[in-house]
Amino acid sequence: MKPISICGHQMSSDDLNLLKRIVEQHQKSIRITISRELCKIFKWYQPNGKLKEMSCRVALLKLHRQGFIKLPEPTCKNGNGKNCIKHTLQGNPGKIINQPLKALLPIEISLVNNSPQSQLWNELVERYHYLGYKPLIGAQIRYLFRSSFSILGVIGFSAAAWRIASRDQWIGWSEPQRKKNLIYVVNNARFLVLPWIQCKNLASKLLSLSIQRLPYDWLSLYRYKPVLLETFVEQNRFRGTCYRAANWIGVGQTKGRGKLDRLHQHQLPIKEIFLYPLMKNFREILCS
Repeated sequence: MKPISICGHQMSSDDLNLLKRIVEQHQKSIRITISRELCKIFKWYQPNGKLKEMSCRVALLKLHRQGFIKLPEPTCKNGNGKNCIKHTLQGNPGKIINQPLKALLPIEISLVNNSPQSQLWNELVERYHYLGYKPLIGAQIRYLFRSSFSILGVIGFSAAAWRIASRDQWIGWSEPQRKKNLIYVVNNARFLVLPWIQCKNLASKLLSLSIQRLPYDWLSLYRYKPVLLETFVEQNRFRGTCYRAANWIGVGQTKGRGKLDRLHQHQLPIKEIFLYPLMKNFREILCS
């Protein structure tokens, strides 16, 4: 096995062998039981004291696919990010709305915190976002945008990319600082304005509303505030206009690797990297 980091911790060969033995001892358990057991043994906790279950399960699935471990069969056959998303009337396309932005005000931004909202968020992303729906990685927050007319769109934030050369150079942090403080960087993983909502400047307005709300909701859920946002815009599809209009900063391009691809195995489209500082002293915090 090449060196691997799980839940932000570098795993030694002894750690990996221990992990393998634990998985072998729990072949009659369900996968979530294994991930919880490993989180407790290796002390993989979020700042709010909860287990890093999702990050652990993602890492276990990668090790399973590489043949290093053998996980029990999933209890849900549509699991591993291939959930069966139900189409509902609420998620069907609406009438085209092309009125001025002020006609949509006030816009309500609501935190996704129950099952019906979660199912609607998942459905809209699956049906209308070009990347479709996949579970967000690690710590995460999702929002729905509404006006008196209808639902306008959705946005989701999750754990930051492990290593991005342009971002890391722009921040100026060292390798130990990055490993320690990466939790303070949050990734805008999904952003969708519904295709029948065709209002000029709406996208940048929704970005601004979410930026105002995010730090306080993140603090409430995870007991700390993020200081920097990141996102990636696929160059062949988009120009990043709404991010520029919302004062995000372009700092470079990706190298065509996945967000968590540390083994250089997956070639992806080149994306432009945008960052948004949430605090003036973000560098001081990230480089501490």
